[in-house]
Amino acid sequence: MNAAQQLWLEQVGTVLETLNQGVIINDESKRVVFANSMFLEMIKMRSSDLLGHPIVNLYPPEDVPRLLEFIARRETHGRALYEFYIPQADGGRLPVAVTSRQILAADGQPFGIVTATDISALKQTEARLLEANAQLEQRYREIEEELLLAARVQQSLAPSSLTWGSVSVDTFYQAARTIGGDFGLVASRGDELTLLVCDVSGHGVSSALIANRIYTEAISQMEVGVGLTVMMQHLNRFVMRSLAGSVFFFTLMAARLNRGSYTIELAGAGHPPAMIVSRGQTPRLLESRSAILGLLEDAVDAEATLQVPVRPGDRLIIYTDGLTESFDSQQAMLGVEGLKEIVHDTAHLPLPMMKQEIIDRVAAWRRGPAVDDMSLVVLEIDLAGSPD
Repeated sequence: MNAAQQLWLEQVGTVLETLNQGVIINDESKRVVFANSMFLEMIKMRSSDLLGHPIVNLYPPEDVPRLLEFIARRETHGRALYEFYIPQADGGRLPVAVTSRQILAADGQPFGIVTATDISALKQTEARLLEANAQLEQRYREIEEELLLAARVQQSLAPSSLTWGSVSVDTFYQAARTIGGDFGLVASRGDELTLLVCDVSGHGVSSALIANRIYTEAISQMEVGVGLTVMMQHLNRFVMRSLAGSVFFFTLMAARLNRGSYTIELAGAGHPPAMIVSRGQTPRLLESRSAILGLLEDAVDAEATLQVPVRPGDRLIIYTDGLTESFDSQQAMLGVEGLKEIVHDTAHLPLPMMKQEIIDRVAAWRRGPAVDDMSLVVLEIDLAGSPD
């Protein structure tokens, strides 16, 4: 290095010594010709052990190609920004953010000025975040597996299609999420067949847990043979007392048939109206007589049940509002009247085909995937046949 270059280096070095970043200068042979005190602290070396040595000699052979790539980028473009590390004398690796510039001394000799900023704290934070993200991803996978198991359990509680004497029942259930707050029951006890469709407010895990608890209570009520009014009163008290302070409520529609009778006993609480349809006729709407359950002690009407005469071939349709509260691309809701029209149009089909056509036509109306749980129970009444 000639005298002019040495003078220039001393002048520049005086300025660089005041910086809070580590700085080195290397010549065109990639030898270190200057290092400020901050860099010496970062690399944990004395200046006599660093100056005059090629920068590449500080790095292990496997990392030299990458370092040369950074240097070539600086020499080509005049500057380079990158993250790398400083190999410390004690074997450590200090992560740094590097700003490297190509400059010319007064005599036109090229030099590289490399500024290194310690980013070890940032890298430690990144490592903690990566670890936390990995733990979150693992927990997410565990939750997904638990939800899938819960969905299989809940699906096992969904009513199955059955034949009871000359009465046929077909069912459908679909949660808007993995699990949902709808459930249905189709249960026979002696000469009675009871159907129940329930819709718990909300979606997801909490609604599903409450729905499953109500399901258990409803089963216990059916097993002891209580009437529909008593069952609704019990379920209402159970939710209000067992889940006091919660924001959940629920609606239901229940129907009971006695073998050999031409009447259906029907009881609804805040639920969309059931429908009875005969082939070729307009469906009859059967409204709930009681209020939404889980909010008021006196929600169940004193005359909660309705006796509905039926004839062989009549069909009963019970559903949740996930079907009727479906919106098309113009934000028009299908509604009860829209579903009533679908029921009328499909009543001539065999029962399983009617159920599927109802589901398909609701899906065709709806824009996008379902946003609410959907349950559907379709029953065909032919009390003229012989019992089991």
